[in-house]
This record gives sequence, C-alpha cells and structure tokens, in this order.
Amino acid sequence: MELLNVSRFGMFYNSSMNTPTDFLLNPIFLHGCFASIQFLFLLFISISCVWKRFKIDQTVVAKQSSGYLFLKQTLFCSLLLSLFNLVLCFLNNFYWYRNGWSDEKIVTLLHAVLGTLIWSFVSVYLHTLVSNSSTQSSKYPLVLRVWWVFFFTVSCYSLVVDYINYKRTHNPPSMFILSDSVSSLLGLFLCFVGLSHNREEGQNHNLEEPLLNSSSDRVRVEIPSTYENASFFSLLTFSWMNAIIAKGNKKPLDLEDVPQLADIDSVKQVFPILLQKIESLNDENHQITTFGLTKALFYIVWKEVVITGFLGLASSLTSFVGPYLIDEFVQYLNGHKAYKNQGFVLVAAFFVSKMVGCFTQRHWYFKLQQAGIRARSAIVAMIYQKGLTISGQSKQGNSSGEIINFMAVDAERVGDYAWYMHDFWLVLIQVGVALALLYKNLGLAAIASLVATIVVLLANLPLGNIQEKLQDDLMKSKDKRMKATSEILRNMRILKLQGWEMKFLSKIIKLRDEEENALKKYMYTLSLTSFIFWGAPIVVAVVTFATCLFFGIPLESGKVLSALATFKILQEPIYNLPDSISVFFQTKVSLDRIATYLRLTDIDSNAIDKVPPGSSDVAVEIINGNFAWDANASSSNLTLKDINIRVNHGMRVAVCGTVGSGKSSLLSCILGEVSKISGSVKVEGTKAYVAQSPWIQSGKIEDNILFGREMDRERYDKVLEACSLKKDLEILSFGDQTVIGERGINLSGGQKQRIQIARALYQDADIYLFDDPFSAVDAHTGSHLFKECMLQFLESKTVIYITHQIEFLPAADLILVLKDGRITQAGKYNDILNSGSDFMDLVGAHKDALSAIDSMEANVQEGTTISKKNTNETQNSKTDDISGSKAQLVQEEEREKGKVGFSVYWKYITTAYGGALAPFIVLSQIVFQILQIGSNYWMAWGSPVSESDPAPVNGSTLIMVYVILAVGCALCILARGLLLATVAYKAATILFHKMHLSIFRSPMSFFDSTPSGRILNRASTDQSAVDMQIPYQVGSFVFAIIQLLGIIAVMSQAAWQVIIIFIPVGVMCIWLQQYYLPSAREMARLVGVCKGPVIQNFAETISGSTTIRSFDQQGRFQDTNLKLNDDFARPKFHAAAAMEWLGIRLDMLSTLTFAVFLIFLVSIPEGTIDPSIAGLAATYGLTLNTLNGWVVWTLTNLENKIISVERIFQYSSIPSEPPLVIESNRPDDQWPSQGEVDIRHLQVRYAPHMPLVLRGLTCTFKGGMKTGIVGRTGSGKSTLIQTLFRLVDPAAGEILIDGINISTIGLHDLRSKLSIIPQDPTMFEGTIRSNLDPLEEYTDDKIWEALDKCQLGDEVRSKEGKLDSSVTENGENWSVGQRQLVCLGRVLLKKTKVLVLDEATASVDTATDGMIQQTLARHFTDSTVIMIAHRITSVLDSDMVLVLEQGLIDEYDSPTKLLEDKSSSFAKLVAEYSMRSNSNFEN
Repeated sequence: MELLNVSRFGMFYNSSMNTPTDFLLNPIFLHGCFASIQFLFLLFISISCVWKRFKIDQTVVAKQSSGYLFLKQTLFCSLLLSLFNLVLCFLNNFYWYRNGWSDEKIVTLLHAVLGTLIWSFVSVYLHTLVSNSSTQSSKYPLVLRVWWVFFFTVSCYSLVVDYINYKRTHNPPSMFILSDSVSSLLGLFLCFVGLSHNREEGQNHNLEEPLLNSSSDRVRVEIPSTYENASFFSLLTFSWMNAIIAKGNKKPLDLEDVPQLADIDSVKQVFPILLQKIESLNDENHQITTFGLTKALFYIVWKEVVITGFLGLASSLTSFVGPYLIDEFVQYLNGHKAYKNQGFVLVAAFFVSKMVGCFTQRHWYFKLQQAGIRARSAIVAMIYQKGLTISGQSKQGNSSGEIINFMAVDAERVGDYAWYMHDFWLVLIQVGVALALLYKNLGLAAIASLVATIVVLLANLPLGNIQEKLQDDLMKSKDKRMKATSEILRNMRILKLQGWEMKFLSKIIKLRDEEENALKKYMYTLSLTSFIFWGAPIVVAVVTFATCLFFGIPLESGKVLSALATFKILQEPIYNLPDSISVFFQTKVSLDRIATYLRLTDIDSNAIDKVPPGSSDVAVEIINGNFAWDANASSSNLTLKDINIRVNHGMRVAVCGTVGSGKSSLLSCILGEVSKISGSVKVEGTKAYVAQSPWIQSGKIEDNILFGREMDRERYDKVLEACSLKKDLEILSFGDQTVIGERGINLSGGQKQRIQIARALYQDADIYLFDDPFSAVDAHTGSHLFKECMLQFLESKTVIYITHQIEFLPAADLILVLKDGRITQAGKYNDILNSGSDFMDLVGAHKDALSAIDSMEANVQEGTTISKKNTNETQNSKTDDISGSKAQLVQEEEREKGKVGFSVYWKYITTAYGGALAPFIVLSQIVFQILQIGSNYWMAWGSPVSESDPAPVNGSTLIMVYVILAVGCALCILARGLLLATVAYKAATILFHKMHLSIFRSPMSFFDSTPSGRILNRASTDQSAVDMQIPYQVGSFVFAIIQLLGIIAVMSQAAWQVIIIFIPVGVMCIWLQQYYLPSAREMARLVGVCKGPVIQNFAETISGSTTIRSFDQQGRFQDTNLKLNDDFARPKFHAAAAMEWLGIRLDMLSTLTFAVFLIFLVSIPEGTIDPSIAGLAATYGLTLNTLNGWVVWTLTNLENKIISVERIFQYSSIPSEPPLVIESNRPDDQWPSQGEVDIRHLQVRYAPHMPLVLRGLTCTFKGGMKTGIVGRTGSGKSTLIQTLFRLVDPAAGEILIDGINISTIGLHDLRSKLSIIPQDPTMFEGTIRSNLDPLEEYTDDKIWEALDKCQLGDEVRSKEGKLDSSVTENGENWSVGQRQLVCLGRVLLKKTKVLVLDEATASVDTATDGMIQQTLARHFTDSTVIMIAHRITSVLDSDMVLVLEQGLIDEYDSPTKLLEDKSSSFAKLVAEYSMRSNSNFEN
C-alpha cells in the first residue's frame, strides 16, 4: 500500500547512513525520540494533575470567566490532535496486522498511541484548569507553553526531514508527511496562543460580572447584540452564541441574560420601514391589499430571501454529490482505478461536498428563521397599531378574541412560512438533477422513475387537500372554543356566583368534541401521508428496477446504490411539495385575514377639529351634529340627532337622561369616537377621560395614575388626597407599589373608579370628560370626590360630566337633558326645572327618594343623643391584625427550571391506555428498519459489481424478493402511523379534560391572581402542541435513534473497526448536546413565558383603546408593544441560532467520521471486503450527518415541546374548591325556608400571605327582612357577599343559613339556593334567552314574564329576533343600564329565598333605580334581601342597616334608630346625601 511506507524508509536509512549525523535525518529515530519525550511529559503532567487535585482548596470557588486567549479553540485543537493520533494508530494497527510487524512499525505505533494519550491528557488538564480557576490569569501555565513550543519545533523539523527523504527516494509520500503536516499547522496555532496573552480580559470580565453576580445592589445592564458585532469566522461557525450557551450551562437563563437583537431584527427599527412601505403601496382608496402587504413584508426581508435562495441551491446541489460518486467509489473498491490516488480524491470530494453542504444548510435554516421572526414581529406591530385606531363599529364586528387570533395565529403562520418559501423552485431543481443522475446510471429507466414520482405526488395531493380542509375545520373549531374560553375566564366570578361553571364547562367540552372530531380525522390522514412519505422511495425504486429488468438494462451494485441514494434524497421534496402548497394557501388565507382587518374603518381623524389652546373662548362646540356608531347608518337610525352645544373654557356641564338616551355617546362625539354624519365638532386643548366601566392596566397603582407622565410628587399627593386614595393605599401592603391584577381584579369597584379619576386629574388636561364616575362609589366618597375633584381641583378647567345623581346637577353651569338621542332641554338647574317634562321626571324620581329621608327624619325625636363609642381607636388598635407576610396578589408566571424530569415523559407516554401501545409502535419501527436495510442489502448483494461479473441471483428473483421486503416495510409504516395517531389522540383528549376540569373547579383566588392570558396560553398554544406536535416529536426521536443504530450497524458490518471512531465521536456528540440543552431548554421556556405579556398587553389595549386615544397615549403604548415583541423575539432568535450552533458542530463531527470511514475503505487491501457491501455502508454513511443532527434536533425539540405537557400537568393539579355536592350532607329541597343568615366571628383574607379584610363580624340577618350594607369603598362590603357565596372561605368563624353551616354543604347546593345581582352587569355572547336562562330550565312564557317585570319586554319585542336577539361579546350592543336590567331578569326567573344586590343599581338613573326597588319589593316580599348600595335612598326602606368600616361592624340597627343618633356614621351619610341636593354645590 502506497500510504504506509515506513518499512521502506527504514531500509533506505540502514543502507545509506554514511556519516555520524545522518541518524538526525532518520524519521524512525526522530519519532522514537519524540515518543520517549512524550512519555516523560505524560508522566510529568499526570503527577502535576494529581498534585493540583490534592492542593486545591476544598472550599467552593465560584466559576469565573477566564481570561485565557482562544480557550475553546485551544481545547478543540488538543481534542483534534488526540483524535487524529487515534485514527493513525487505528489505521497502522489494521494494516500491519495483515502485513507483519517490525521494530520501525512498533516505534511508529508507539508514537501514535502516546500522541493520543498525551493530547487527551492536555485536553483534560485544560478543562480542569479552567473549572478550578479563581483568578483572572491571562497566560497559560508555563508547562503547557513550553510543551507547545517544543511540539511545534519538533513537528516542523520532522516535516523538513520528511521532505528531504521524499526528494532522495522519490517514493510516494509516507504517513509521516501527513502526520507532521497536521502537527505543524496545529502546533503553530498552539505556539501563538502560548506566547500571547489576552489584553482585554479585564474589560470582558467587567462586562460579564453584573450578569453573573446576582446580588441585589448590582444593576443589570442590557447585553448588546453578539450577532451584530460578530466576526466573519464567528458568524460562519455560530461562535457568537458561545457566551450565552456557556452561561446557560452555569445557571438557568433569564430574559436579562439573552442579548438584544441586532438593529436589522429589532421591530423598533423594522416597523417604521414596513409602515412607510405599506403607505406607499396603498391603492387609490388608501386601502392595503393582500398583495401590497406581501410586497411590503418582502421589502423588509428581501436580503435574507436572496441569501437563503443561494444557500438552499448550494445545499441541494451538494446533496447529490454523494449519489453521483457512489458508483465510481464501488468500482474503485472493485479494482477499477481510473488514475493514481483516485481513492483519496474521491474521499476528498465526498468530504468537501459534505462540509459545504453542512455550512450552507445550517446558514440556510438560520436565515429562514431570522426572516420569519422579523416578518412576524413587524406584522404583530401592524395589527397592534390598527387596534389603537379601529372604530367602535369595526370592533363590534371583530371580537377581541378574533383580533388576538390575528396576532397569535395568523402572524405566527406568516412567520413560519419562511421555512417553505423556496420549496417550489428548489423541488424542480432537485427533481431535474435526480433524473439526470438516474439517466446517467440507469438510462431510460429514469423515465419510469419520473412517472412513478409523479404518480406518488398525485397520490399525495388528494390527501393534502383533505388535510388542508381538516386543518381549516380544526382552526375554526379551535377559534370558537378559544372565543368561548376567553369569555368564560373573563366572567368566571359571575359563573361561580350563579353556580353555572359546570354548565359552561360542558359548553367548552362540546366545542372541544367538534374540534376532536376534526383532530381525529386529521391525525389518521397524517398517518396515511406518513405512509406515502416513507413508501415513496420504495415505490419509485421498485418501479425503476422492474423497468430495468423488463428492458434488460444491467443492474450493477454501484448504479443500484446510487439510485437508492437518489430516491432517498427525492423523498423530502416529494413529501414536502403538497405540504408546501397547503402552507402557501394557509399563509395566503392568513395574509388575507390580516389585510381585511387592516382595511377596517378607523376612527375618523377629521370627525373633530382640534384647535390649539388659547385660540378662542370656546372649549367644545358642536353645530348641527348628527352622529351614528355605524358610519353608513340611515337618517332614521342615528345615535344622536341635531346636537348643538357650546361650552366655554372653565364651564362645568352636566349631562343627564334615562338609560339608553345617548349620554355616553355624546361624550364619545367629543372624543371623536362616533362617526359624524353631518355638522361640525370643535375641541380646543387637551382632553382627559374617565369611562363608565373602569379600565385599569395590569401593573402598579402608581403607573396607572402617572400613565406615562413624569413623577411630580407634590401634584401626585394632591391627586391622591382629592380622590380619597390615601387611606386605601395605607391598607394595601405595598401602597401605590401594589401590583394590580388583570382588569383591576384585586380592587373594589370604587377603588378602580377612583384610580381612573386620579389618572385623569394627574394629566393636567384642558377638558375633562367624566362618564358617570360617581355611581361606583359610596355616597360619602361620591360627595367628597365631587367637592374635591370637580369644585376645587378642576375649578379652572372645562368639565363635562354624566351623572344619575340629581344632587350634583345644581353645581353645573349648563345641564343637558337627553332623550332618544336628542338634547330636549339645556340650561341651568332652576331655568330648566319647569320648562319640560323630561327633566321634571328625573328630578321627581329623585325627590320621591329624598322624601323617604325627610319622613324618616320627621319621626325621629330630637333631644336624646345616644353617645356612641368611636370605633377609630378600636380600629387603630387592631391594625396590627392586618398582618401576614407581604406578597403581591399577582405573582410572576411560574416557570419550571432545569431539566424536564423523566416523570413528565413517563406520565405522558402512559396517559393513553396506560402506555400499552408504546411497545408496539417501537416494534413496528424496528421491524421496518430491519426490512428496509434488508431490502437495500439484498439489492446491493444480488447485483453484480460490474457488467463482467456474474449475478449472484437472476433478475426476477432479485426484484421479487425486493418487492416482498418493500411491502413489509410499507405495512410496518402504516401500522406505526395508525398506532401513533391513536395514542396521540387519546392522550390529547385526556389531558384536555383533566386540565379544564381542574381550571373550572379551581377557587376564585386562582383567577384573581392569574392573568387570563396565562390560562389561555395553556388552552391554546400548549394544547395545540399536545394535539399536533408532541406525539410526533416523541415518535420522531425514537425512530431517529433506531435509524441511527441501523446505520451504525451497517457501517460496522462492513468494517467493524469503525466502532473505534464511533465511540469517541458519539461521546463528543452527547457531550455537545448535553452542553447545549440547558440553554435551549430555558430559551424555549422564555419564549413561552414572553408570549403571554404580548397577548395580554394587546387584549388590555383593545379594551381600553378609547381611554388611550383620549389621553393621546397611542405612541407610548405602541412603544411598550414593540419592546414586548422584541422581548419575545430575543429568546426565539437565539434559540434558533443555538440549534444551528449545535447542528454545525454535529455535522462536522459526522462528516469527519464519514471521511475516516472512507479513508479506511480505500486504505485496506483489495478483496478484504465485498465492494457492494462497502458501497452500501458508504451509501448509508451519506445520511449519517443528517441523521445524527436529526436525533439531537428531535431530542432538543422534544425537550422544548414537552414543556407544554409539563405546563398542562401544572394546571391539571390546581388545588380545587370544596366539593360541588356533598352527598352525605345535602340540604332538603325546601332549604332555606326562612332565609335567616347568621354570621359568627367571621374573619376573611384573600390569600394566606395577604392581610385580613373582614376582622371578626358577628350579626344576624333575619329571614324575610331587607338588610342594607353601607360603608366606605374598601370597607369589606363585597368581601362579605363573596364569603356568603363561598368564593372565599373564612379564615375563622362561620356563616349559618337557617341553622346550616354553609361550609358543610356542597357549593352548588349553596349557590343554587341564593340569587345575586352583581356589581358589574355581565352578559355573554349569544342570545337574550341564553343570557337569562343559560341552564335552559324555564319556558319562553316565564322568560317573557321576567322581561316585562324588569321593563325590558318592549325593548326585546322591538328587536327582530325577539328572545333570539343577538348579544355581542360582553353585551357591547346593550347599554350598561340595560345589562343591569337583564341581571334583574335572571333573579326574577330564579326567585330564591335569599337575594343579594351588590351595588346593583349603580349604573342606572334614579328613576330606573326606583323601578328596580319596587320590582324587588313586589316579588321578593318573603325573601331575605341583602343589599349593598351607594344610594342611601336604596337602603332607607330596609328593615336593618349594617355599617362597615375597615372590615369591622361600625353600626348595626334599624335605619330609624340609627338616624336618632346624629353622631352615628349612618346619620352622617344620610345628612351628606341630603345636603348634596341643596345649594351647597351650586356656583
């Protein structure tokens, strides 16, 4: 053999040494000496390591960033030299084993063995050195530096000697030349790093230190983009990811550890470019088309599209080099050498093509993902921007759930399309090259291959169409389910109060059943598609080889193997093309949906003329204004008609009218929210707006009040004082730093309203618009707010306020009375009092209510005043009771850290049928792999190596056996697919039911402290992963492992010695994967955690868009959205890069292994191995790097995706509420017969870490009596009601109803026997019938009767659908007052013995309030009525009044008794309320 000429060199030197110094030119002598020195160094470094081991201080030393230059590259060089010497040792051993031994050969072998050991030790020594280093030394240890210089010197000298000997003997190059060349090159690098030192180590250390040191006094700084600042080599090898992967190995990564995005990828930079491009591409109507949107998106990623196109082309072409060369390689092994060193040229060609393919493919994949992430972020920003400007009418046509879907699903789909964008033209090139290759090998049989390919492709198309339709059905049913889930989560409190949660759960289950039906069909269709995917190469191969047999085309093993490798490559495009077509249409649908949404009507920016402040005396002026929510409304359907008002600066304008008269719409006109049909609106100056339904952002109270403005402590304190918020903040554990839950869930209605008012006051606007802000607060607080805010704080401002409280009207400079969308009266209080009936009706109803106070006070005898103990001291003495460890109600989303436990995998696998089908799935894959290898082995063995060789079997037998094996393969694949689909479907169904039952049965405290975005994320994203991805990820990993073992078996069968290479390479692959996995896992978790805030912020913005626009805060909110988007994209981008970082290293190792294997095959003597079998092993080896990468990729992806299962398991084990029914302790059907409520020593807190809200209440509400509960906002009124319904269980004490302790019976038994009209009127999407009677217990007649009783009968009859009239999301197409009347209708239908009213009349005018009170008095005469009310008149006719103060009973007696004592809290509240009707509020 030409490569190994050591013995010849030895003979040459023995015969030609003439001088004493000639031995210095003998390579044998040189390598012998060097081997001896290596042995001595090995001893020295071993002793040094042992000594250091004992000497190192055993105290824990924190790992610090080392200052060694090119540390990882140095370690890699050492490992490479060790591996290289191992290969030399292996090749020499194999060759000489067959050709005898000599002293020279033993020296050479010894040199290689010692080289392997020494460089392994150096690698370990380097690793140990860094791990234990607590200093920041910039120089390597002296012993290493001396060794590297010596090694380089000796290697260079040896190389010179090799060259001289070559010139003397003219023999072919020996192995020494190869060995010394590699040693010299790597030695040069080691010499360079040994003699240099890292000058920037101090700077680098300081840069990393704040991130590694978690002490609280260090400020975390943003890590700049490592991608943007990377060198070419770093970009090529993805080394710019080294730092974050290393950090992930030391600690669980947090978002702060992930570097920022490069400017080209940051949505902050990309979005303005997209916006500008879209504006330039709008059509003549200034509307964006789908094509225009696509062009604009292409514009922001066009560079990546072009680069990925070239990379994809290069990757595809290099994949055909292997199949092209395999025939030539088999012929070479059979002895047909075309030229000298052909074997090594072929190995070099294989190696270079695989390396080029490796780099191009990795960068292709990375760039595709980069483009996708960028496009997705830009689209999300566009959708968000639209959400800030969309008109109210357009919003009604698209529910918030649907709009969120544009962001969560459609934008994601557009981003994911990046993977498929080059498929259509690449598949043509791949098929063309494959056919040319087949034609070269098999002649006209290539036409049969083309026909078979087309047939397989066509067979896939109908399945693709069915899949697309099923996918569409799946998405639609999922949309419906998510819409319903979103609404239910928003209104979970009312469902629990009414005892409806299980009914609504069954509604979700029913919707899920529809979804599961589509899912089941989809999965079985997927099994058939998978069957075609794996069966395609087999079918094409059978047809092609049968054609060859039929036409007499000779089948040689090289050509057969080349064809098999080509079919394998064709497998991907054949399978992916229908998928690509399907994804193309899905993406087009998504782009159409997004473009349609972006075309929706915006708020008309010209609806109001904004005038700069100081231009005139007029603040607001409307002339001949006609307005409608629907811009296309006819003149008969106008919301507001003939509006003419003029408001000067500094005026106070009150707006009043009955429910549904158009009061809120009038304010919306001034804000520009309603479409202006005709007339003009002029507004001068800035505006601040307080909505009727409080809109509070998640976050700190302080941030809600500041609302984007800088902190001015003096003004801030004044605002808190004016809004009576100081006492509330003192009670809260964290004051104004308390984090508010979603939609202000941990605040009372009054607190939310006052925070809203504080937000408006702090803005220092010119014009203030208040939409009935006093309805949600108690009488005392209401009058305080009116005095402090309206009359004093805003004394010089223009204020327009809606109110149902007549007592606030005299203070107005102008009163507008609305009826049916028209201003029927306008003027000062006394001027319009007698000028029309509409205002008289409102005032009359109010006076009737006040007359109750007067008559009651008239009956009170003056003179005797009962001295009453002031409870302030008591309360102050009890403030210590408000204890408990401080913690926010809303906590950071919990995130599992570290490795996903095996228990999660095991629980998932055994979810369906106890895991009984799993062994059969694995068995079917093993049998498939054996049959597939067997069929290829049969074809390679059964075909002659060349035309001149005899065929081992005849052609018909060859094809017949191949067909039988192929059919066996196909059946195994079909069985595997069907079994996997069955298991996947069953597991998804079980997990869904478990999680949803757990969520619906969880206590209210869970919903208070958990933003709905988190729950929705699990119900949508995580459930989708369990439905569609995880089962196939588990399957893919197992199948890839089995395939990899199959390849190793085939290659080892051809040459068992290759196992020596597989072992170290396998160990290195596993080490790399384990090194990479912690970072990948945490980044995947961060992606999951960072998605919630994006969706939640969007949902909050949509619901509060009117408030945001009124304060002109759109820019700030868009900036927040852009930041959240970048925070979501950062871990996603770096996770994609980390995957390619690993992929490129695994590919290089696999390619190196393959190259060594090929070198071995071309180095062994002819006849040692069957060329056909060697060729088969090489053919399988071609896919080694792909499969090796695939194993790790599927494992990593599985670890990332299994987190979804982990998160679902988390929500499947939420602590449950007490049982719905306790069979052993069920009350009888007549309970409660009296309705007596007995409260004993009641103490309540919302969570163990929160303070007591009720601090020891004891009182009795007599059966059949009406009890009014009053008190300041936040005194515990609503908490008492929640405890009565057991939304919160007492910390101590008990409540008895008719002698039964409510804590001892089932929740449904309790809640079904109580009725409530809640504080926030709630309507569900559906119909009037489904809103009044969701449990379908009553006839239509009963429902009509209830509607008539609550004064809604005529309104509903006027609607086209009558009882089936539609109710939109949140009941938006009904006014707040009408929604409250629907809630009244519900209790009239239910008619229970205990009725609770929780500020039930806050949203209606005095007349409607009176009507509600009369209705209740008439129909609930023998029921116990417990009423929380802010209108004192509502509780004056109560039998008893309970006054609460800071969670304690302040007073409890009949109203008459309490009014007798003028110093009583109740008497003061009544006096305050009475005074508000007098002239003290007048100007």
